[in-house]
Amino acid sequence: MKAWIISLVCGVVAGVTYALLDVHSPAPPVVALLGLFGMLVGEQLIPVGRRLLSREPLTLAWFRHECVPKISGTASPAPAKDDRDV
Repeated sequence: MKAWIISLVCGVVAGVTYALLDVHSPAPPVVALLGLFGMLVGEQLIPVGRRLLSREPLTLAWFRHECVPKISGTASPAPAKDDRDV
């Protein structure tokens, strides 16, 4: 939550600065958000590439555990219970 507040405050400061300088935001909000999303997805290409180069399997479970939380900002999901562990 703290990171969200800091991000919001920084955004407000940038907006006030733009208004004081009488300039427009460098990108429309939707374009800026898509650009940020692209950055988050792009950051995950390195771990995926490393995994492929080391010939480790690239599974949906690994992607959900390692990449999705970093892209979405949510907590990692709990590992699925295997029937053999019961």
